[in-house]
Amino acid sequence: MIQRAVILSTGDEITTGKVVDSNSSFIADKLHEIGVDLVAVLTVGDVPDRLEWAWRTAMQMGDVVISTGGIGPTADDLTTETIARITNKSLWRDEPSVEKMRALFARVGRDMPENNLKQALFPEGAEIILNDLGTAPGFRLAVPQADHTAYLIVLPGVPREMKPMLEEQVIPWIKHNRGNDKIFVTRIFQTFGLSESALDEAVAGLIKPDEGKVGFRASFPQISMKVMVEDLPGVAEARAEELARRVYDKIGAFIYGEGDVSLEEVICRLYTEKKLTAAVAESCTGGLIGHRLTNVAGSSNYFNGCFVTYSNQLKQDILGVRAETLRQFGAVSEACVLEMAAGARERAGANVAIATSGIAGPDGGTPEKPVGTVCIGLVGDGVRAARQYNMMRGTRDWIKLLASQVALDWLRRYALGLPVGETTLFRR
Repeated sequence: MIQRAVILSTGDEITTGKVVDSNSSFIADKLHEIGVDLVAVLTVGDVPDRLEWAWRTAMQMGDVVISTGGIGPTADDLTTETIARITNKSLWRDEPSVEKMRALFARVGRDMPENNLKQALFPEGAEIILNDLGTAPGFRLAVPQADHTAYLIVLPGVPREMKPMLEEQVIPWIKHNRGNDKIFVTRIFQTFGLSESALDEAVAGLIKPDEGKVGFRASFPQISMKVMVEDLPGVAEARAEELARRVYDKIGAFIYGEGDVSLEEVICRLYTEKKLTAAVAESCTGGLIGHRLTNVAGSSNYFNGCFVTYSNQLKQDILGVRAETLRQFGAVSEACVLEMAAGARERAGANVAIATSGIAGPDGGTPEKPVGTVCIGLVGDGVRAARQYNMMRGTRDWIKLLASQVALDWLRRYALGLPVGETTLFRR
């Protein structure tokens, strides 16, 4: 029965800070989704005695130990031999793994170095976990402890290889061996427009502890709200659906999607379905909004174009912003972004256009308009709206990102017929 887990992350590149350990957070999230208690995350460098300590400690603490890294072909890849040593297992070579490696090298016209054969060595009794994207297979090994059996699951450290192996082979195996018939159903709501504390306050008391577990994750500029239900198959799904309905009834206008979805992906789907077209006029964001929109496959179905008019002269020449508007209100003003949006909409022949103009810093601010001041305007069928925001203190990149997120949320709201500019974040 698997109830407790330990994550073991190895490598000098992690302990020296040269590489950020994104693997552990990814694995932790997946374990949380299936209701396995993560009791510890251990990180050690490529030092034999430290690796041995980490493995022995992890086996004592967890029913399953998931390791990433240390199974490459070089001398400092010590995971497999460490496990063999502390479990008194001999190593054996898996010939199908060798043939697969040779085939991978042949496919790119290279001879396989002999040290890659090290990646086909496994402790006696290990079950191989296939790696379709790289040369290093993983493996699973059961190791009896005094009061439980610890299952060691060894995966490569390369995220693009590790993630599909975990999701397709490891997590289903853990779910099958959890020891009861109940399942976990998780709904993850991606939100924008409320701070984490405001979101928590808005849904306080909405879901009782015995109905489901609620959690929040701030990965600004979006905040995720997770609702998890544990019950028998069929019952769990129905309960989760009821709780989701309550969440939408309470904060639906601030939810832009569910699961692993971006705001720009949602916009692409909405505008394509509704046969709407959009254009963008950017100043302070410098093309970031257009970049984010066109990063999504299918954006050509609705996106007509982006005008990056950084100078006041181009705002006048290309978008038709009046010189009088610039003299009276300045480029960073609600009046200016409304004229920018109207000009972009007309010139691009779009249903709606959104515009940004602001002060991204670190210089250029004034007492009246400090660094972080951003104006956003939208002009569409029957809608003209503009707001001035203060994008908080931060780096130039941070201010541009926040401004682009607010603008994208305006586009989402326009497509849904919701009032734009409803977010209270950053409002002056």
